[in-house]
Parts: sequence; structure tokens; C-alpha cells
Amino acid sequence: MEQRHLGRTGLRVSRLGLGTMTWGRDTDEHEAADQLKTFLDAGGTLIDTADVYGDGDAEYIIGRMVEGIRADVVIATKAVSVPFGPRRFDASRRHLLNALEASLKRLGTDYIDLWQLHAYDAATPLEETLAALDAAVASGKARYVGVCNYTGWQLARAATWQAADFGRSPIASAQMEYSLLQRGVEREVLPAAVDLGIGLLPWSPLGRGVLTGKYRGSMPADSRAASAMFAPFVEPYLDRGSEGIVDAVMTASDGLGVAPLEVALSWVRDRPGVTAPIVGARTVAQLRGSLNTEALTLPREIREALDDVSEPEIGYPEHTWQPARPRLVPQQGQ
Repeated sequence: MEQRHLGRTGLRVSRLGLGTMTWGRDTDEHEAADQLKTFLDAGGTLIDTADVYGDGDAEYIIGRMVEGIRADVVIATKAVSVPFGPRRFDASRRHLLNALEASLKRLGTDYIDLWQLHAYDAATPLEETLAALDAAVASGKARYVGVCNYTGWQLARAATWQAADFGRSPIASAQMEYSLLQRGVEREVLPAAVDLGIGLLPWSPLGRGVLTGKYRGSMPADSRAASAMFAPFVEPYLDRGSEGIVDAVMTASDGLGVAPLEVALSWVRDRPGVTAPIVGARTVAQLRGSLNTEALTLPREIREALDDVSEPEIGYPEHTWQPARPRLVPQQGQ
């Protein structure tokens, strides 16, 4: 698998990341081990998790499975989210550094390759939150740091604050939802990331599973949309507007002789500023489908057709001084 630099850093990661949100909950350790082996055999290196996935069990599973091969993988985990208690997010120095120690223990490692802020915490001064990232890097317990689910102004403020002092740790990555069905990051987040040298790590690059085409005309009984827990997560992308985009993906897949998910995943993987989409799977067979995209580069005509059918509405003020279709400069290696 091709390797890419994470933003404007020297860290190289596989251009697809393995997501583990369901590990320890819907995906047991045996299935997780099969997925990791398949991913590593394909040349993958980036494993993405969080301290709240499976209430910490995802980190436990990863820790047991990477024993002996720790140097061969790039582990990215997150802190800030709080599953229980009065606060949903806590980015205080106390919580973050305690969460880091707990993640290290569960993962059975001395360091995290990429430690990410899972969300923005408006109740904590951003300077305090960022100082905790600096402390983690200075201690050697985190090698690089990033953010997730930040708005454009939040990302720009965090990155410029860190860049203002040579002794601070630069923001290396931003993990955001990005797919043909969700291109909202193109208004502010993606242009900011490209300008600031921050690598984008898209989550849910298959539009919460809708871009696979499995919801066309039916609701599979074993799908997320059919479950009480995940139905609200998928439902926003089952509207009429999404149908046209899914139809375009299906048309492209028929013409290329590949699966719809390969078309959708290749599109987001090769967008300017993107380092590595994070793909999750319930089974090894599903994961292999995503890994098949390594051999696919979309022809320009198909890529532009998908751009047109899914183009988001971007108006004032983002386009005030820009052409209708701003050209973002790809990062090194793209």
C-alpha cells in the first residue's frame, strides 16, 4: 500500500487507515485479529482507535495484537470524549493526561504515535488543552498530535497558536467526516488544513455505509440502519438528495467493473489534502473490499462527474474572493 506523509510532518502512514470503533463491542477479538492481519498483509500501517471505543476494550485488543510488531504500526488514539458523567467532553489538562496514561496502559505501549483530541471542549480554555498536548510530546508519550471534528475556526486557532512558538507541538492531522455524501469540510476545514499543512483523515468515507449501495430499494436486516442504535446515524443519508449521488456511484462502478465502495473510497482518498481515509468493517470480507481500492485510480472524467453530482453549496463568505471552484494544492506525495 502506498505511504503518505501525515500533513507537513515526517511521519509516513498507509493511505488507508484501519478503524476500530466496533472492536470490543460488535467485533470480537478473533474477528479483530483477522482484520488486523489482513490489513497488515496489504501493507497497511495506520490503526485508528479511541479511549472510549468499546469502553476501552478496543485499545486492550490492539495492545495484545501488536505485541512484538509495535514498531511496524502507527497507533492513533483519542481522548476528550467522556461516555459517562455530567460532561460530554473534557479537554482539561487533568483529564487529558490521565486519559493518556490509561490509553498507554491498555495499549501496552510506552508511546502513542498520533494522539488526537476527539472533539472541541468549549468549557476549557484552548491554551490549556494544547499545553496538555505539548506536555505529552515533551514526555515522549506522544510522538505527534492532532484534532478531530473541529470547525474551520477552531482548527485554524489551534494550529496557529501551536505554530506561534517553536517549542509547541504542531497540529499534524485533523480527523473529520468526509465523503461524497458529506463534503461540508470543503467550506472551511479543508482549505485551512491545506494552507496550514495539516493532513486530513476522513472518517466514514463511505457515507456511513450508504455509498456501498446496499440501501438501494431495501433495508438489509443486518445493516446499521436496521438497528435501533445506529438507525439515527445512517438515516440522514437516506434522503432523496443522497439517492442521486449513490446512483452516480453505481453507474461509475458498473462502467469500471468495480464495487461501488471502491469508487466512493477512491474518490475521497485522492482528494487534495487527504492523507488517509479511516475504514471500518464488520468482517474481513468487507475490509478486503476496501483494500481493493489500492489498485484503483478514478479516471478524470468519472472523478469530475462525481464532483458535479455531489458538489456542496458554498456561498458567502467562503467564496467571496475565490473562483467558483477553488483548486486546492495537493500535499507532498499526492
